[in-house]
Amino acid sequence: MRPKTLLEIARRNDYPLPAETEEGLAELYDFRDFAHFIEVWILTTNALRTAEDFRQVVVDYAAEAASFGAVYLEGIFSPGERVRRGVAWEEIFDGYCDGAQAARELHEVEVRLTPDIVRGFPLSEAEELVRWAARYRDRGVVGVGLGGLEADFPPEPYAPAFDLARELGLASVPHAGEVAGPPSVRGALEELGADRLRHGIRAVEDPGLVRELADRQVVLDVCPISNLRTRVVSSLDEHPLPTLLAAGVRCSISTDDPAMFSTNLGQDYDAAKRLGLDPRDAYQAGLEGALCDEQTKRRLWAIADSYDWQVP
Repeated sequence: MRPKTLLEIARRNDYPLPAETEEGLAELYDFRDFAHFIEVWILTTNALRTAEDFRQVVVDYAAEAASFGAVYLEGIFSPGERVRRGVAWEEIFDGYCDGAQAARELHEVEVRLTPDIVRGFPLSEAEELVRWAARYRDRGVVGVGLGGLEADFPPEPYAPAFDLARELGLASVPHAGEVAGPPSVRGALEELGADRLRHGIRAVEDPGLVRELADRQVVLDVCPISNLRTRVVSSLDEHPLPTLLAAGVRCSISTDDPAMFSTNLGQDYDAAKRLGLDPRDAYQAGLEGALCDEQTKRRLWAIADSYDWQVP
């Protein structure tokens, strides 16, 4: 949520924020580290209470993404935090799915949804999320992820939840290799059966793992500005993306939490291009890793084939 949207929703729900202006919220988003980001993320997203709130988040972001030329995106949301605070599962999923439908109608952006299990939550709650996600497969929910404090909670204990997801027709798209190293990536691949990885950049610490990612053509969703803002990398010039590309790893580009990291699709693509990733390759990798149906993929390939990639 951009600060303007967050303030609007918080006022509507009588939810107190630590700042009452857009400028004040921008200062709140100056993160000390990844753990501080998670703390602020929980604080701000707790303003979301109703189906209309969740719908608005999707529609507003689809409008922003469309302004940069986006035609397809897979959005992440974390229902577990909201449910623990009394929001009904139906309220959350109905709102996000209504938002995906509106995004298509209003902004011509196809949205698919991949709710995250929250690291540290018990397996029973993780499996409940998976069952709810499966109920909304016909409304655009295509996979299940794993997010949160990666360094504190490894992926392996959540393997049964991802086994259940596969049984119910949902893909596996966990966060791994963002703030934890190669063991986290390997655990996501081997125990969670990851179809795609969010981040994955710390795989570079294990050359054998990088070769495996390249050989298996596992797509990484790389978020350069996010990695900088959460201090996962100390500078953009030290980002692992060039090393991954040189090894043949397929990398798409994303914004992670764009409002909280003061970024947008344009800035992240500019950063990726500076690091050596060709925009067409990024589009192709994103589409290769996308979880949409074949009809949608064919339409998206046609867009790529007709686009003038020489446009600056």
